[in-house]
Amino acid sequence: MSPASKASGNPSIWDALREETPLQIVGATNAYHALLAQQAGFRAIYLSGAGVANASFGLPDLAMTTLDNVLEDARRILGAVTLPLLVDVDTGFGGPLMIERAIGLLDDTGVAAIHMEDQVAEKRCGHRPGKVLVETAEMLERLRAAQAGRRRKEFAIMARTDAVAVEGLPAAIERSLAYIDAGADMIFAEALTSPEDFRAFTQAVPVPVLANLTEFGKTPITSVDAMREVGVKLLLYPLSAFRAASLAAQRVFEAIRQEGSQESVLESMQARAELYQVLRYHEFEERLNAHLGNDK
Repeated sequence: MSPASKASGNPSIWDALREETPLQIVGATNAYHALLAQQAGFRAIYLSGAGVANASFGLPDLAMTTLDNVLEDARRILGAVTLPLLVDVDTGFGGPLMIERAIGLLDDTGVAAIHMEDQVAEKRCGHRPGKVLVETAEMLERLRAAQAGRRRKEFAIMARTDAVAVEGLPAAIERSLAYIDAGADMIFAEALTSPEDFRAFTQAVPVPVLANLTEFGKTPITSVDAMREVGVKLLLYPLSAFRAASLAAQRVFEAIRQEGSQESVLESMQARAELYQVLRYHEFEERLNAHLGNDK
């Protein structure tokens, strides 16, 4: 199914997928990184649960943040860019009525798509050990609640399955087919470990499949062309920029503290002129001057 796009506002994830397949979706933990992603030419962006927890609250990704936390970051990002935003809603933030409410609020905010997973509420990172899944019937209930909360038909509901690492590939495919029957528009196949597994998965699953190409995880770093060959339609890079920015910040802090100045790390910094270009600083400054009568 490929619903029609919105009449106004940001394009849908379906629009982006028609323009680019596989669709590269990069994570942005804040509005400024979203602007950089848009400037780089990406057609879709992502807000991860780990990104909200790590970047906004300094917490691990262990179900310690709330719907309101996610909504606030989503609103800030959508206020800055004109790209479809995929949002991680973990296990839905509660029971069926809460899931229904969460999806409605995210849809109203302008989010283009969400993914919801089949772990228990006390979820783990998808590339960590110790994951525990709910029964298929409970995940189907979550998906039905998500559909009840959806306002717009082009709002995409993606079901994430963590079953490959827990129950094996055949069980993950079986679960995914049930999730599609329950209304999932797309499937997020988490923690697959080879292109062959992705090929088997995409051949068995009749909706667009997403591969999580996160760094330092169970899925090997793989090129767009290689993923295209095995039938994957969406490629996710959830925290790549955040990891790079965090290492850069760490090195800058250490240099200033240990060397007494930032001179040795200046070349690794974005220049003021580049920052202003991304933010359209001079355009806004001219508008401010006009308001204040200082444009003469």
